[in-house]
Amino acid sequence: MFVAEKATGHLIEVLDTQALFDPHSQQVRGSLHYGEEAQDPELFKKSELAFPSGEALPVCWTDPDYRRHS
Repeated sequence: MFVAEKATGHLIEVLDTQALFDPHSQQVRGSLHYGEEAQDPELFKKSELAFPSGEALPVCWTDPDYRRHS
């Protein structure tokens, strides 16, 4: 699955989708796709990621208390 860095728009291939979907996880492991080939895996803060379309990640992926908010 691909997401994008909000600041640059560069694509990141998420290597651990379970962490992406888990609202208790604040980071995901992924490979930046910039230039000729994918870079070495690194950790990215979910707060700095969005879908490639620019749409924000779902709140249920980023906030463990999303159901408690009115």
